[in-house]
Amino acid sequence: MSDNRTQVVSDYVESVFRRGREPMEPIGFTPDWADQPSRHKTYLGVRRFPLPPGADLMSAGVADVLFGEPPAGHGPPWTLDSLAALLRLSYGVLDRRLRVSWNQDSHVRVLYPEALWGRGTASGGGMYPLEVYWVAGPGGPLTPGVYHYSTAHHGFERLLAGDLTDEVRAACGREAGDADGYLVVTVRFWKNSFKYNSFCYHVVTQDSGALLGSWELIARGLGRRLTRVLWFDDERLNGLLGLDTAEECALAVVPLPCAAPAEPSADPDPVHCDGSTTGLIDRPSFERSARPRTFEQIEQVHQAVLADRRARPDTEVAGSLVPVPPATGEDIELPEPLTDRLAPDLAATIRSRRTSFGSFTRSRPLGLDELGTVLAGTASAHRYVADVVPGDVGLTGLYVLANRVTGLPSGTYRYDGTGHRLRVVREMPLAEKLQRAYYLSNYNLEQVGAVLAISGRWRSTLDAYGSRGYRVLNSEVGAVAQTAYTAAAALGVGCGAVLGFDNIAIDEWAGLDDGDERTFLFVLLGHERADSADFDYRLV
Repeated sequence: MSDNRTQVVSDYVESVFRRGREPMEPIGFTPDWADQPSRHKTYLGVRRFPLPPGADLMSAGVADVLFGEPPAGHGPPWTLDSLAALLRLSYGVLDRRLRVSWNQDSHVRVLYPEALWGRGTASGGGMYPLEVYWVAGPGGPLTPGVYHYSTAHHGFERLLAGDLTDEVRAACGREAGDADGYLVVTVRFWKNSFKYNSFCYHVVTQDSGALLGSWELIARGLGRRLTRVLWFDDERLNGLLGLDTAEECALAVVPLPCAAPAEPSADPDPVHCDGSTTGLIDRPSFERSARPRTFEQIEQVHQAVLADRRARPDTEVAGSLVPVPPATGEDIELPEPLTDRLAPDLAATIRSRRTSFGSFTRSRPLGLDELGTVLAGTASAHRYVADVVPGDVGLTGLYVLANRVTGLPSGTYRYDGTGHRLRVVREMPLAEKLQRAYYLSNYNLEQVGAVLAISGRWRSTLDAYGSRGYRVLNSEVGAVAQTAYTAAAALGVGCGAVLGFDNIAIDEWAGLDDGDERTFLFVLLGHERADSADFDYRLV
């Protein structure tokens, strides 16, 4: 990795891995909660179109989505109802969270200004820094134009009228195809960095993967399949959307072949574009914070990724980046997945997804069959990245840190999805080790059944893909975590994705301390207490 851009990314990733022992800059940073940004971006002075609820459209259940074969091709065209279901279930507001938990802010959540609103997709720290834009062409269900999805209103805000899908195709190249519309996922850095400062870039790139993973699951439930575009001209897309690249930037594009409405609407004042689209959209958005700020490390790694303009390698290159189980070690065959115990309704499962936050109990250990079911369901996320990696493989691996699993000695294991088995890495007591390696106070790790550690060969990925490889790898990490959440929720097992572990300690226990494979994100699994206080506040 002699390239200066990849070296900047490499230095940043190393600082992320070491942050449990060497805090990232700025040292002593404290979030200004009184000046935090709004969780919902909304544009001022624009027309807003409410979207249908998109309910009761699922044609496939959870078992089919997680363990069935992906549909051949894209499936039927997307309608306004199915698009609304995709957006509402993934990133729209679904309920208010009032459950009493170990999270440090539970006592203020009863106050309306501090209310916590649940969504189907997980987000680091509950910040939800992503934005979704819809670039609609003439064949879709809406007047051609550029729209912003308002998560607070479950509606589209029209920013511009006119067909600009050719501009998206030009920015993305042949991977964009000839779809009638495109979803563009962006990140507003300040919505996350106000809390996580320099750690922000690592979190938000995993957030984007979680959203893409959620979309893949919902699309499967709707009888469709998506492709994701992760290589594109960032500045061109940002200019199309009227974004300042330093503040908000595109992370992914998803083409959607659409069904035309029965009675196409005509816009009285369409905009036709010749040449650059920069400046066409100049609508202001609401900013709650009076004192937004930037962080040097975020700026450095963001610019390093943007400056690396090398072309996407051939898909086959990714085959050499797939983590493989250790060559030695005893194999433990896992029971067949408990598909008959999975909740049948995918939409209800997504709505029920939540983070356990200290609710785990050791009184009921995690069953080996339950662990195997969640592992197999989680590994199914690799089927959704066939446009990045060929076959049912991915850029990530799965390790299990077993603490209280029936019939499985405490220790570390590598999951082999091809044979549905665990390979023993090291047997050792983990309860006290896990708690010492976790530097937050919202979980009692001694009570957890198991920890899934999502790994990736990050140096090899940077060598093969350049600086953008960091975003690509983190995107898959987030998608795998979102799939784990869904599998656990369908099985009735508690789950919580966390970043607060000492990565170096976990890597040592997993036998990853002498190579380029490292752990990126962790998913806690176990059964929850039955007496947790909660309040049913569903909106959908």
